Amino acid sequence: MKKHLGKYELLRKLGEGATSTVYLARDPFAERDVAIKLATPGQFNHPTRGKRLSHLFLNEAALVGKLRHPHIVQIYDAIVTSEVCYIVMEYVPGETLEKHTQPGTLLPVDRVVELIFKATLALNFAQRAGITHRDIKPANLLMSGDTDIKISDFGASIHSHAKDLTQVSLVGSPPYMSPEQINEEPLDHRTDIYSLGVVLFQLLTGTLPFAAEGTYQTIYQVINDPAPVASSLRRGLPPELDRIVARAMSKDKNTRYQTWEAFASDLALAARDAELSLLRSNDFADTRKFSALRAMPFFDEFSDVEIWEVLRFSDWRRVEDKAPIMRVGEPGDFFCFLVGGKLSVSRDGQPLRTLLPGECFGEMAVAMRQPGARTADVYAEGPADIVSIHKEALEQSSESCRMRFYRGFVDTLARRLAMNDKHVGKP
Repeated sequence: MKKHLGKYELLRKLGEGATSTVYLARDPFAERDVAIKLATPGQFNHPTRGKRLSHLFLNEAALVGKLRHPHIVQIYDAIVTSEVCYIVMEYVPGETLEKHTQPGTLLPVDRVVELIFKATLALNFAQRAGITHRDIKPANLLMSGDTDIKISDFGASIHSHAKDLTQVSLVGSPPYMSPEQINEEPLDHRTDIYSLGVVLFQLLTGTLPFAAEGTYQTIYQVINDPAPVASSLRRGLPPELDRIVARAMSKDKNTRYQTWEAFASDLALAARDAELSLLRSNDFADTRKFSALRAMPFFDEFSDVEIWEVLRFSDWRRVEDKAPIMRVGEPGDFFCFLVGGKLSVSRDGQPLRTLLPGECFGEMAVAMRQPGARTADVYAEGPADIVSIHKEALEQSSESCRMRFYRGFVDTLARRLAMNDKHVGKP
C-alpha cells in the first residue's frame, strides 16, 4: 500500500469496490483523520461505464465545502487529474445502518425514529442548497455513536444550481427508488422522502417493503403493488408510525410528504408518544430536544444547524419540586431555558414572578463583560425540565450561533422593560 497520497498519510484500507478504494488517512496540516476515496485507475476510460463513473465521481467532488451540516459527511478536498482522482472526506468511525436491517439486529424503535428524524433535517438542509441525494439507503447512512447519523455518498445527487443539468439516469438501488425515479421522470426532493420512508420501514421491520427475487420483479412491485403495513410485520409498533411510513412511501408524489419539515414534525410528534419511551432515566432524546428548542420564540432566527450546535453544548436535566435552580449571590456563569413545568423567582423571600415554558432566565449575569452574581432565587414549582448553557460553552460556539444568543438576550431584555413600563403608575 502507498504511504502517501498528496499531502495525506495513508494509514490503512477501509474498504474496496469495483470503482474505488477508501482509505483512512491523516491530514497533517488540519491535524485530523480523514477518509479518502481513491478512484481505481482506468475506470473513467472504460468503454461502456467510464462516462457514468466519471460523472458520479465529479458530481461528488463538486460538493467540496458546500454541505456543512452535523448529519452530512463533509467533503474537504478533491483532486481530479489525468493521473489520479480522489475525494477527501470527514472520517466517521462506526458502521452503516445496513447492520440493523435484519430481524435479529433491529434497533429499538425510539432510536430508529431519532435517526430518521436527524436524516430528515440533513436532507432538508441539502434541499435548500439545491441538492437531491437520489440514492438514500442504509449503506449510505453512517452511525456515529448511539444516536447520531451522517449521510454520505452524494455522487448520484442532482444539483439544481449546476450549469450542466444533464444527469446519469437510473442510478440508485431499485428497492429504495421512488416510482418516478424508476420511470425516469423529473425528480425533486420528494424522491428522497420516498427512499427514506423505505429505510424507515426496513429499520422498523427488518425487511424491505418490496424485495422480489429479481430486479425487474422488484421494480414492478415498487410501481404497482401496495406496500405492507409496518405493524403487520412487527407487533407493537404504534399506529402513528404506520401512518408516517405509509405517507412517506406513497406512490403518488403529490400525496407523499411535500416538505422535509412536515416529515420531521410528524416524527417528532411520534417521538413524544409514551409508547416510544423517549425519556429514559432523565435522559432527553435529541428529537425531543430539537423540537423543544425549535418551538421557543427565542430560537426563531436560529437555523437548524445552529440549533444542533446548541444541543451539543447545552445540559438538559429534570429537577424535582422545590429544587433550587439559582440562588442570590451565586456566580452567574450559566443561563437557562425552561422546557416544561413552572419556576418561581423571588428575592428576600418575596415572590417576584413565575417562569413558564419557553422563557430564558439568568442570562444577564452571563451577558455582562465582568462576571456577575445572581440577584434572585429561582426554585421549581413541581417537577420541571431545564436547559442550562454555561458561559464558557457559549463563548466557544460559532460566531453566528453566539450572535443569535446575544440578539435574543437584547430582545428578552426589551420585552421585560416593556412589561415593567406597563405596570408603572398602576395602583
